[in-house]
Amino acid sequence: MVRTSRRRRTGTKSRPPGSRQPAARLRALYEQLVATYGPQSWWPAETAFEVVVGAFLTQNTAWKSVERSIANLESHGILSVEGLREVAEDKLRELIRPSGFMLRKAAALKAFVAFLDARYGGQIDALREAARLSPGAVREQLLPLPNVGPETADAILLYALGAPAMVVDTYLRRVVTRHGLAPEKASYATIQSLAEAAFALDHHREIAPELARHYNEFHALFVQVGKDYCGPVARCAGCPLRGDLPDSRSRHDSP
Repeated sequence: MVRTSRRRRTGTKSRPPGSRQPAARLRALYEQLVATYGPQSWWPAETAFEVVVGAFLTQNTAWKSVERSIANLESHGILSVEGLREVAEDKLRELIRPSGFMLRKAAALKAFVAFLDARYGGQIDALREAARLSPGAVREQLLPLPNVGPETADAILLYALGAPAMVVDTYLRRVVTRHGLAPEKASYATIQSLAEAAFALDHHREIAPELARHYNEFHALFVQVGKDYCGPVARCAGCPLRGDLPDSRSRHDSP
């Protein structure tokens, strides 16, 4: 019995990364990123409504361009529900021009304000309370809005409303597929379920605010490692997650 126990302990320590369950490996990658980069404390915004605006404007563009658009809205005193409700759509288009796709983004912002007015009396706080009680129901309300796909809906839920919604973006997709945690063409929902499972491994049930904090850090950290190492061409040398790669990938780093 003692000899068997020792063999099991030794085997556990020597298991290659690929032999562990994908969710356990992904959680270990997250912990490694926390140790490497430290807390990120996203999203860069002053108010919940600014987060919503940023979630629309950041689609298909760099954040620096979004910052210029937000600065335009702020300088004209319309970075608010009331401001976007009252501003003419053609003027709104010009103010958000730096973010690109100004026609559809202006229309999407107007549609969101109309949704907020119709369902929640124009109050972000009322929307936040609804998301606290039933994030899934609020997600289903957001998805039919113009320019709102799963990533934008989840970003609004997580960063603006403080609900535990796992955001899946290109950076996370690259990491999980390159590390063999999910198929290359895995759906948004498949990768989201994998990431959620990584946090279901805790021995205790975390309360929603704490889980939302983890999801926030998880998304921000994978964006950071993606920018540093896991771009369209992988740069595995020096990556803090390199140890999880199969040996064949580790020996063939991209320049």
